[in-house]
Amino acid sequence: MSKNYKIAVLPGDGTGPEVIAEAVKVLDAAGRKFGFTTEKEYYNWGGEHYLKTGETLPADAKAQLEKHDAVLLGAIGHPDVKPGILEKGILLKLRFDLDQYINLRPVKLYAGVETPLANKKPEDIDYVVVRENSGGVYTGMGGNVQIDTPDEVACQNWVYTRSQVDRCLKFAFELAAKRHTKENPWRGLSEEDRKAGYTSQLTLVGKTNVLTYVCGLWDRAFHAMAKDFPTVKTNYCHVDAATMWMVKNPEWFDVIVTENLMGDIITDLAAMTSGGMGVASGGNLNPKGVSMFEPIGGSAPKYTGKNVINPLAAIGAAAMMLDFLGEKEAAQAIEKSIEFVTGNKLKSMAAGRMGYSTTEVGDLVVENL
Repeated sequence: MSKNYKIAVLPGDGTGPEVIAEAVKVLDAAGRKFGFTTEKEYYNWGGEHYLKTGETLPADAKAQLEKHDAVLLGAIGHPDVKPGILEKGILLKLRFDLDQYINLRPVKLYAGVETPLANKKPEDIDYVVVRENSGGVYTGMGGNVQIDTPDEVACQNWVYTRSQVDRCLKFAFELAAKRHTKENPWRGLSEEDRKAGYTSQLTLVGKTNVLTYVCGLWDRAFHAMAKDFPTVKTNYCHVDAATMWMVKNPEWFDVIVTENLMGDIITDLAAMTSGGMGVASGGNLNPKGVSMFEPIGGSAPKYTGKNVINPLAAIGAAAMMLDFLGEKEAAQAIEKSIEFVTGNKLKSMAAGRMGYSTTEVGDLVVENL
């Protein structure tokens, strides 16, 4: 019996509608091949909507999106709108309102994709970052006093509850535990680790030597929870060290878990090491609610309407969405097709230099499903 999924589609700004059109094209083709359908409803929220109405999101946006099984987002950002308005008023608000407390960022170097890291191959860059997505400094607590005077004070509060930390860690441990098996353990484990029963590794990234209160909470919760996951080897990195190792030895990572701000920074670094924003996808997850999937790159307004932007990140986001919905075979087929296209077809991942148009790249993924 064919399954039908209700998908909310937010094409957004700039090149967002162009890459989303290709993601939808691949989504429909995968549905025909693997026996499911997607019922899509489009929402025009973004820069143009804000400029016309003064509204970032309607008051009932949360209720509208909760009618769907998942959300597919293109890009948010408009050159005529002051930075911060759309990002806070749409992206952050949706994440918080829908309690999408996990930001999931696969870091995978596909065949044929150039990395700025010398001598690194696809087998060296294949890990996942789990970023806590609902707490930390992004909650907006704080303020300014004596504004625009020499004595101005600015305060941005970095706040976490134990329950926020625990639910993020639980997701990360469970992901690490199922990412590898005894038959197929993480390649970075030593023979001694394997004999000890480990199949995977989870690295906590923090700054426990200086930010002792919040990072101390994360560290204590991390080690308390580790006892429930005997196959997951635990590891720790200060965030500054993590940025070094992500460049020098990315093969040292399997799954990384970290708080909101640090995660925001290191995932963009990770995306560049795996080929840039043209191929990087992400998900904002509520494991028991509505999740939102998106390409990591921005709206790229200078390329709007030229049919030259790389749609693979948006197509990858659609694959992540299908995996989350349980259509794992279809998700894997899309990922394999992306890897075939990067390894055998595209000259570059950069806009205008792929050797194919945006729509042609979408066609190539469909042809090789």
